[in-house]
Amino acid sequence: MKQASHFFFIAISIVVILIYGKGLIMPFVLALFLWFMTREIRCLMNKVSFLKKIPFLIKNIISFLFISSIVTFFVQLITSSLNNLVKTYSVYQKNIDILINKANDIFQVNIIDLIQDNFLEFNIGSLLSMMFNSITEIVSSGFMILLYALFLFLEETSFRSKMRNMFKNKESFDMFSTIMERIEISVAKYLGLKTLISLGTAILSYGVFILIGIESPIFWASLVFILNFIPNVGSLLASIFPALFSLLQFGEFLPGLMVMGGIGLIQIVVGNIVEPKLMGNTMNISPLLTIFSLAFWGAIWGITGMILSVPIMVTILIVFSQFEQTKSLAILLSEKGEIE
Repeated sequence: MKQASHFFFIAISIVVILIYGKGLIMPFVLALFLWFMTREIRCLMNKVSFLKKIPFLIKNIISFLFISSIVTFFVQLITSSLNNLVKTYSVYQKNIDILINKANDIFQVNIIDLIQDNFLEFNIGSLLSMMFNSITEIVSSGFMILLYALFLFLEETSFRSKMRNMFKNKESFDMFSTIMERIEISVAKYLGLKTLISLGTAILSYGVFILIGIESPIFWASLVFILNFIPNVGSLLASIFPALFSLLQFGEFLPGLMVMGGIGLIQIVVGNIVEPKLMGNTMNISPLLTIFSLAFWGAIWGITGMILSVPIMVTILIVFSQFEQTKSLAILLSEKGEIE
């Protein structure tokens, strides 16, 4: 009973710290992933014969600038597109009345007046503003992320020697090294494959947007790319958002249905055929845990928390599996009850 009370006290304390320390902790986590991706690119460079001779510092700078340029491109693209949509949303808002009248003519439902009232209360501008604010929050933390990343790069050179001196015996240090290696392999494989899968999905979706004629196709394709990093819910949102916008843009049901059908078909094929074959059992996370972590991290850190939910839970699961006190919990949280 005493141990249970201690556990709940610690758990509640951690949640409170994560919520109220969001401004400090979330930039550090993002910087950690930025450092991690930079490190992986540096490792890929080491596999190329003529790039091995480049000094360590130069490799870090090249890798960091490469990732930073990609992130900057996406942030500027999405921010400018959302800003334009927020400014012009009143034009699209007028098409809601057209859609309601067409639905009334087709279905001849008396309850359409109630639906119309709900639509009149719906404000697409507020939705776009919420998405804009989420991105702005990350951008405003950019300085802290870069500062954290800089010190992580400086700490990397002496980190391993510090850990070796910190542990009393070789067995403990080997155990720590094994945990870190497993986390690195699992997260690297997840991020790498997820990036390729999301990029392929975004390119196919871009083709659908071009064929249908939806405005700002690059923006919507970029949104598909980002939302696909959110497990389970992301693929659904990636289909719904552009479909809703096409309804507002054209004032017709057919373009929205075409977008929903086209993107939905791509998501079904990728999510149920391509991704399982490529991912395999890389994550080894219970589907229930995936949904719970998505809801939990989304509640405390918003969209950023949703994107980071899977890598964070993979890290926690691997750490739990290394200790006898928490191994049973790791088995319970795993996909098939099997852990290495």
